Amino acid sequence: MKSDFRNLQIENHDGVVAIIMNNPPVNQLSKHFVTELVGAISYCFEDTNVNAIVITGTGKNFIAGADLTEIFKAREADALLGKVVGTSTFLNHIEMGPKPIVAAINGNALGGGLEIAMACHYRLAAKGVQLGQPEVKVGLIPGAGGTQRLPRLIGLPNALEMMTTGNPISSEKGLSRGLVDEVADSEKLIEAAIDAARKFVSGSISLNSRRTRNKFNRLPSAGELTAVANGAKFMVMTKAKGYIAPFKVIEALEKGLSFDIEADIRRENELFVECAVSDVAKNLIGIFLNTRSAGRLPRISGIEPRPIKKVTMFGGGVMGSGIVHLLLKAGFETVLWDINQEALSRGMASLRKTFDYPIKKKKITQLDLESLLGAKLITTTSLEKAAESDLVIEAVLENMDVKQEIWKKLETICKPETIFATNTSALPITEMATVLTDPGRMIGLHFFNPAHRMPLLEIICAEKTSDETLATSVGLARKINKTPVVVNDAPGFYVSRQLGGLFGGSVYLVADGIDGNQIEKVMKDFGMPMGPAELADLTGIDINYHVNKTFERKLGERYKIHPLTELIYQTGFYGRKTGAGYMDYSGAKPLPNTKMLDVIQGYLKNRGVSPKKVPDQSIVDAMLALAINEAALMMEEGVCDRPQDMDLAMIYGAGFPPYRGGILRYADKWGMTNVLAKLVELETLYGPRFKPARLIVEMSRSGKTFYES
Repeated sequence: MKSDFRNLQIENHDGVVAIIMNNPPVNQLSKHFVTELVGAISYCFEDTNVNAIVITGTGKNFIAGADLTEIFKAREADALLGKVVGTSTFLNHIEMGPKPIVAAINGNALGGGLEIAMACHYRLAAKGVQLGQPEVKVGLIPGAGGTQRLPRLIGLPNALEMMTTGNPISSEKGLSRGLVDEVADSEKLIEAAIDAARKFVSGSISLNSRRTRNKFNRLPSAGELTAVANGAKFMVMTKAKGYIAPFKVIEALEKGLSFDIEADIRRENELFVECAVSDVAKNLIGIFLNTRSAGRLPRISGIEPRPIKKVTMFGGGVMGSGIVHLLLKAGFETVLWDINQEALSRGMASLRKTFDYPIKKKKITQLDLESLLGAKLITTTSLEKAAESDLVIEAVLENMDVKQEIWKKLETICKPETIFATNTSALPITEMATVLTDPGRMIGLHFFNPAHRMPLLEIICAEKTSDETLATSVGLARKINKTPVVVNDAPGFYVSRQLGGLFGGSVYLVADGIDGNQIEKVMKDFGMPMGPAELADLTGIDINYHVNKTFERKLGERYKIHPLTELIYQTGFYGRKTGAGYMDYSGAKPLPNTKMLDVIQGYLKNRGVSPKKVPDQSIVDAMLALAINEAALMMEEGVCDRPQDMDLAMIYGAGFPPYRGGILRYADKWGMTNVLAKLVELETLYGPRFKPARLIVEMSRSGKTFYES
């Protein structure tokens, strides 16, 4: 057999041919790779010396799915449909071919990878690998027969759950559900697959009986299908508002699962294309691709990160304990320092609590945790224990003098190459670094609460942060499974200041007579996890006020605090921590705080402002216009100049709805001329806070967008 393939290795085991797929980095179904795979399987079907075929992958992946860059670029539905139909035809060719094909699933089989495995006649999987149809997470559905083959193998309820949530299952669970036929040790997988192939050759397994399309025993009756589909629609409506793909999965099942599987797959192809050309899919795929490239900056291209083995964490509060959780999970030797033994005890209790959920979900045992803490964690009240650390992170009191005093002492204790990272969310890092002989070793690592769960790490470069310090910090982010977004030092950095942009317009609307409850509802309907008042109550109205005061002091007249904000601050109701804010939390459930409402109503009455009813979209437009303007201002100031990173920061750090693509992706869709017009209107109504940024004016005139390519 020919073996001149770029991404396939061919091995002949006495008539059983093993096709070993190797398309780095994840065995993605890119165009050239699929072409080779089609060619190899077709050749095996025609070669009389080949009796059976085994396909397997390399590394951690069997096949990790489609090449999303190709789908992202697709704009013409008809052209894309032709490609999707072609892929489905290939899988049908595998399933209905003249020779048995055994899938030896060595690693993750996701999306198109699992679809190929399901078209094979026998499936073996290595222990612990992931099997899934995660397409909904990027706005798609299985497009090459997955919606029709998966229910035949594991039943409709389990298939629906896998496809509408996108969550994978382990090979062990796949065995119990019938998705795979055997689970084997990875080193024995190929041998077991060849043995299974020989059973087909000997006739002890019938090829026709093993074709997935011929399995009907797990398919529902018409009545069962209707009932399950209706239940699924209800669940999807409550959990996936704004998304299209989960509903398309249900439609593919409702109208499919018949005896004519090829017609059903053709309908699936069409539904896939409807998803693929939608704005939602383009937004979600864009986020996926941008996440994959986050932190790949020209500034640090080719710079090797320093090796990090030992990390000291200063401060064991809620934030510090969450960071220690991440460090331990990633395998770092970790030192936890706090001011005294009592504080350390609280920190350890907080750290143990961060492991409650994985223990409950049986991802680790209590014994595993104790073993991890014993092997990797040292607790101390002595600064000297940080001496051998490669990285020190501090999350102590938000006080410049306190932080600078710690760094001055540590500079005399730690190695010259030790990186110093502050978790401050407000203090200027450039100023903090002035106490160091080498300010290039300092950087901001701004984690978000809860640190062990929130996916964003905002990396802040001070004026003198070295490229090596930055490269090492980006490398650390990847090791602890965070998405790194790099910005420059400025008041509020990016996320905190942009939250003020996104939600900062609410006080102007309330002061204009618009009901605050309507604003809350509209922003939640838009897709935000909370409205501005609910978020303020959670984070602290007093904290927000002081942050805004900093913006006013450092950024000028545009950021002058609104008179109504001053009155709200003076009430002393600062949110959940004081028992009341915009809501009263003293009872069994939160209720509107009548005293806060009286303050707002008194403000409106004194200024002769009557209640105003406006369309929901006008609220969205006002809030988003200010957010877009804030992003443009920060680009002008050099805080960040990468739209993709700015959008990731708000999606992963503030809960901006992913299906909308991000604030700047939203701006491009809205159109810069429309954004400018709305800002001009709002500036006339509410003053300089809404004055259009120079960049917005220029982009409107030139027709440019934030995402130029």
